[in-house]
Amino acid sequence: MHIAPIIEKENKDFPLLIAGPCSAENKEQVFETARLLSETKCVKLFRCGIWKPRSSPNSFEGSGDEALTWLKAIETLYGLTPCIEIASPQHVEKAYKMGVTHYWIGARTSVNPFAVQELATACKGLDIAVMIKNPVSPDLPLWYGNFERFAQAGIKRMAAVYRGFSTGKQPLYRYDPLWQMLIDFKQFHREIPVFCDPSHIAGKRKYIYEIAQKALFLNVDGLMLETHVNPSAALSDKQQQLSVPDFEQLIRRLIVPTQKQAAGSILEKYREKMDTIDSHIFELLSERFEISKQIAALKKENNIPILQIERWEKVRGKRLNQANELNIDADFAENFLKLLHEASIKTQEMEMKG
Repeated sequence: MHIAPIIEKENKDFPLLIAGPCSAENKEQVFETARLLSETKCVKLFRCGIWKPRSSPNSFEGSGDEALTWLKAIETLYGLTPCIEIASPQHVEKAYKMGVTHYWIGARTSVNPFAVQELATACKGLDIAVMIKNPVSPDLPLWYGNFERFAQAGIKRMAAVYRGFSTGKQPLYRYDPLWQMLIDFKQFHREIPVFCDPSHIAGKRKYIYEIAQKALFLNVDGLMLETHVNPSAALSDKQQQLSVPDFEQLIRRLIVPTQKQAAGSILEKYREKMDTIDSHIFELLSERFEISKQIAALKKENNIPILQIERWEKVRGKRLNQANELNIDADFAENFLKLLHEASIKTQEMEMKG
């Protein structure tokens, strides 16, 4: 799949920044937010929801068609390229007619292949850029399939937006980041640029910086941040929107990793050392599983159950104490031991059945 940038960056070493209000509430709010953001000199795309899919029809759902004229005027006045959410072919038709050509597809739409196909069909032959947010459920094939639909419609300029997932858990943030899903997506679909939406993952302003920084450490290509001229008075998602001064302060605080050639040889030495350690780990794991088979043969011969809970609790406690002494993260140690125990039981079960 051939993917082109959704917009050209001036600073190749800095992530693309997309900022703007959750929703277009009125002309004054939209223009003033855009003016302040343009003065930061770091925003390329002005995100602004003009049609808002809300859970309740009694919630504010954006200013609709009228806001398209505001966004085009903002592009002329402040040089910010407008970007809006689309959820129906009618949205595409109206926006494109007004000259708004940068869109994103929200998580509630991207979960529905029928809706995405309708949008892709409506966009066929148009000179546009499309960003697709991950579906609300953690389903990577479904997400990637959305890009395939637009690629088949001839759309070249595309990007992914990572905004967390609804998992049924009660995470610290509004949505569960499931950072491993981001790593998996980048690993298997390297051709697609990935932006992060810390605002929706966080749900609250106080968490946005740590999420944005984590995303940059995972080498995302840009950030989408909800920014409002007066967040406390916002008509939607007020708790997760930044004021423009707070947005500027956050950007200044961020550590942006870059590819430093001078550190390349040193980094390579560390990586070689790590590769050697990883190789030893797998050799030891192979040896451990071989011992599990021998234990299984002995248990089978003497009719001993596989699970020995007292033994497991003793080993678990000892290794968790060791992890603490060695400054190994407690959650990692717990999960690693759990996986190791499950694999050992599976190995013994297969041996006893055989």
